[in-house]
Amino acid sequence: MRLVLVLMAVASFLVVGCNGHKSSKKLETTNNTVNSKKWTNSALLDSVQKQTFQYFWEGAEPNSGLARERIHLDGIYPTHDKDIITIGGSGFGIMAILVGVERDFITREQAVGRYQKIVDFLEKADRFHGAWPHWLMPNGKTAPFSKKDNGGDLVETAFLIQGLLTVKEYLNKENTKERAIANKIQQLWEEVEWDWYTKGGKNVLYWHWSPEFGWDMDFAVDGYNEALIMYVLAAASPTHPIDENVYYKGWARNGAITNDTLYYGLETELDHYPHDTSPVGPLFWAHYSYLGLNPKGLSDQYGDYWKLNTHHALIHYKHCVENPNHFKGYGKKCWGLTSSYSMNGYKGHRPDRDLGVISPTAALSSMPYTPEESMAFLRFLYTEQDSLIGKYGPYDAFSMQHSWYVPRYLAIDQGPIPVMIENYRTGLFWKLFMKNADVQTGLKELGFTSKEINL
Repeated sequence: MRLVLVLMAVASFLVVGCNGHKSSKKLETTNNTVNSKKWTNSALLDSVQKQTFQYFWEGAEPNSGLARERIHLDGIYPTHDKDIITIGGSGFGIMAILVGVERDFITREQAVGRYQKIVDFLEKADRFHGAWPHWLMPNGKTAPFSKKDNGGDLVETAFLIQGLLTVKEYLNKENTKERAIANKIQQLWEEVEWDWYTKGGKNVLYWHWSPEFGWDMDFAVDGYNEALIMYVLAAASPTHPIDENVYYKGWARNGAITNDTLYYGLETELDHYPHDTSPVGPLFWAHYSYLGLNPKGLSDQYGDYWKLNTHHALIHYKHCVENPNHFKGYGKKCWGLTSSYSMNGYKGHRPDRDLGVISPTAALSSMPYTPEESMAFLRFLYTEQDSLIGKYGPYDAFSMQHSWYVPRYLAIDQGPIPVMIENYRTGLFWKLFMKNADVQTGLKELGFTSKEINL
């Protein structure tokens, strides 16, 4: 396999500002069809899972065991401390560690030791009515995400709790050490005051609260977007649950969430909101809430969640194949738009905001929904070009149109790759998360049905 060594690649880059690197030579594809045939699909999946897992294992922030927000293999961190910890990305990474166990990259004992470090750190870290901030420093203190975003972040907390509850179900309650970790996870989960984040009893959940700025950010989370898991967990809480009307009137916007449309010949199923000219959001909306929440056979009064996510992924695929902007490289083997690094900072890529940038996590994390299309992209990355893969798997983003890529990674993009691929291969995380008794209570409370677990 033509896996590129990062240090060799970095040496040839031309720096173009603090956001990326540019090289027309390095982004040419290679005629490597003979080599391509040597690699089975299984071997390709093993490789990308192992590399992306290592971001959260070898690349973890050492004091906490949690995920660094970003890892820049060029050593340039223009705006933030390199050891800032991401709460949402750590939730994904906690799940990725289980991929390491199941695929024999590490031992179970090693994973248990890491989980012990993680829960001990999280217990002592800053929290705001039970919710962690978006970012933490290695000493457990809050690192502001923006001027007023220096308190609890309920969406990021939901992604973390999703990972922790999945691990709780994996742990062996007959083993003293594992049972102690499971009990600590339950305690952390029960301490999140989901109902506090209704801003005094309003019928919607709010993303942020700060002890300094209160509710000044005023970000009500009404859907559809990436935050479905937050509402499910808020309803599932055994200690601080929300009323069902917070879901119906807030998230579902009194039923307006069902205002779907046709796009590239496919029903969007739900109203991707807020939107302007595009009926669908970036593809991470189909990933983050569904690392544990199984969309197969899942529905409520508003929609079919397997159809929702499958169509979302196929719309992005069809857009890149049609390629209305005539961007170089787009096609059946090279597709997928989501929020990621771009030529000028971090951007939310989607069909109506297409800058010619492909983000590998988009197609790879869609493997359960679009297995043939996603596998074609994976094979392209690993066998038909020689510039876009480094130590921790595919780099965050690239553009053949602009002869640009960056030897950098983001936890929130790398994390869904090994987890969603494992869901495609074995359904591991869907089985674990969906069997949690609290989660099942929350789903029932909100009127969900699931063929997979007989809800």
